Amino acid sequence: MEGAKRQPMTPGSIAVADGFGYHPGFLDNAEQMSLRDEIRSILAEAPLFRPRMPRTGKLFSVRMSNCGSLGWVSDEAGYRYQPTHPETGRAWPPIPARLREAWARLAPGAPPPEACLINFYDAKAKMGLHQDRDEQDLSAPVVSLSLGDTALFRLGGPKRNDPTRSFRLESGDAMTLSGPARLAFHGVDRIILGASTLLAQGGRINLTLRRVTPAQV
Repeated sequence: MEGAKRQPMTPGSIAVADGFGYHPGFLDNAEQMSLRDEIRSILAEAPLFRPRMPRTGKLFSVRMSNCGSLGWVSDEAGYRYQPTHPETGRAWPPIPARLREAWARLAPGAPPPEACLINFYDAKAKMGLHQDRDEQDLSAPVVSLSLGDTALFRLGGPKRNDPTRSFRLESGDAMTLSGPARLAFHGVDRIILGASTLLAQGGRINLTLRRVTPAQV
């Protein structure tokens, strides 16, 4: 983080879909460092793995893991949530209190998250345009937090061929997809290495909190 300059940007300066929330600097430096250390502990228990595309088995460029009662995985059998790590067979570690507090602040009134997807982007990693639609409950927002190097993020609309806009997500930034933007197509075009010193070896960690199943009433 030290020495990295933020490009001036406010939510009002970006024309985005209704329901998209952009929160620059949501986490301060101390919070980022504490959360980084918590994620390191999680990854020691639930190591990063490289998911595969359904049917073809092509490897993702992003490595990932999860914490929470459920975790998102992908392989030849398809996209799904499951309670165990696909390689170790162990249950996912719990979601840290710091992330549950972030959810409560960014998604007030929503039922608690069940999954936190941990994506690690190195210099060559990216994520094509996609929708987050594998959850049974699509009424709860998707909450995302960024740590480390800056990502060039792309946001579209509910159809794949809708116009897109791109902007930078920096370390400590948060965003939410809710309401009309809950099923907006989005992706990461590239990582700007050297934008942050939070991760000693560089790269970006993206934490995506999701509610998977309908809340019991």
